[in-house]
Order: sequence, then structure tokens, then C-alpha cells
Amino acid sequence: MGDHADGHHGAAQHVHGPRLENAILDIGGDVGALILYTDAGYAEREIEVSLDGDDQHRTHTAIHERRTGAGALYAGIYPELRAGHYRIWADRPGLIDRVTIVGGEVAEVDWR
Repeated sequence: MGDHADGHHGAAQHVHGPRLENAILDIGGDVGALILYTDAGYAEREIEVSLDGDDQHRTHTAIHERRTGAGALYAGIYPELRAGHYRIWADRPGLIDRVTIVGGEVAEVDWR
């Protein structure tokens, strides 16, 4: 199932890729979560997200190396986001910069 993204920036997906081990997400009701996958160049960098139209109130998380059953990857986890349309503050053109968070679901965005 595809997620909201503006047409030229790709599409975010709901979870069906590699699962992150030991990730605790507090979702349900009108609260969802986001996993942002990156390459190693983003390791330890903080990436911000904000509700569309509310650029002043941003949430951020650091990108860390994480372990999956298939090995290591780099990802940031936003464990508790209210349902709505979000901007991801990308630092390069062409990266997905929009995602819709749905209560009770985990959205994934891949910058690799």
C-alpha cells in the first residue's frame, strides 16, 4: 500500500521491508510511527519531521546503525507521531520529503 508523497519525490511505504529488531513503537488510536532508512553517510545525523503547515514545531531523531535478521542497516525511528501529513526535512533534492502517518501503522521511507 503506497503512502502520500508529492509526485516527483517517490512514495513512502508501510512496513513490508526488513524488520528492525528491538524497536519499541508506541502506536495505536491516532498515533503511528515512521522508520526512515538511509545509507551510512547519514549515520549519527539528526533528521527532522514536522506536520505539514507547522514548520516551527519539529521532531527529530538520529540515524543509527541497526541490526535486522538480515544484517545491519541505517535508520531513524520516529516512534510516536500523531496521524497526519508530515514533511521530512531532506537535505538533498530528489529525496522523499513527504509522508502520511496513519494511526496504528508504521510508515517507511527509504533514502538509500
